[in-house]
Amino acid sequence: MVATSEQLLEAVVNAAEDKKAMNVVALNLQGISLVADYFVICHGNSDTQVNAITTEIKKQADALGVTIKGVEGVDTARWVLIDLGDVVVHVFHRDEREYYNIERLWSDAKVVEIG
Repeated sequence: MVATSEQLLEAVVNAAEDKKAMNVVALNLQGISLVADYFVICHGNSDTQVNAITTEIKKQADALGVTIKGVEGVDTARWVLIDLGDVVVHVFHRDEREYYNIERLWSDAKVVEIG
């Protein structure tokens, strides 16, 4: 059984929080963007933490039977993008998150409360 986008969203948020990701935000992009249904944005305070968050998210997506369409940025661990189809995850290093501030770019999207 493949997870729904909402189940995947919840699993991704929980995986990030399990690895102590900071300021986890889920944005509902339905009706706003054709890219994905949801963006999850979070950050870690070190390269090691960014990689741990990324690894746990990939592990949980795999456990749900979700195909990981692509992962970019793991080599530098400054901004990792994980494309899970309906859910796209941005795992930033703290400094890059402040600089890029992508939440502002998607300010039309509603924040989704998880859990």
